[in-house]
Amino acid sequence: MFGKGKRCGECGQLAKFALLDALGVLVYTSAVAWLMLNGERWFGAEPDNVLQPIAALLLLVLSVAVVGVLIFGKPALLYLEGKKHEGVKLLVCTLFILFLLTAIVLAANVAV
Repeated sequence: MFGKGKRCGECGQLAKFALLDALGVLVYTSAVAWLMLNGERWFGAEPDNVLQPIAALLLLVLSVAVVGVLIFGKPALLYLEGKKHEGVKLLVCTLFILFLLTAIVLAANVAV
């Protein structure tokens, strides 16, 4: 998947970026999950007014933007710089690592 020879150094950098991006998604989603688990304690159980659903939807929009930048930002930049192969490779690698992290979290959840 990553090639051979002198280009292998580039592949190591791509794998490092992919791992960091996927870990960034994991950290961000963990923080949002923590917020959701503690939200009732902090904000109350029932929506008292329209601001709570608005805040939830704004959190959703923010989450989509943050995760979108983490997953697609660097690959899109590489693609637009003419490094199309590297951009696609980084995207696929990031998604694969994210898949593995998701599988680990789901397996840990089942084990508990």
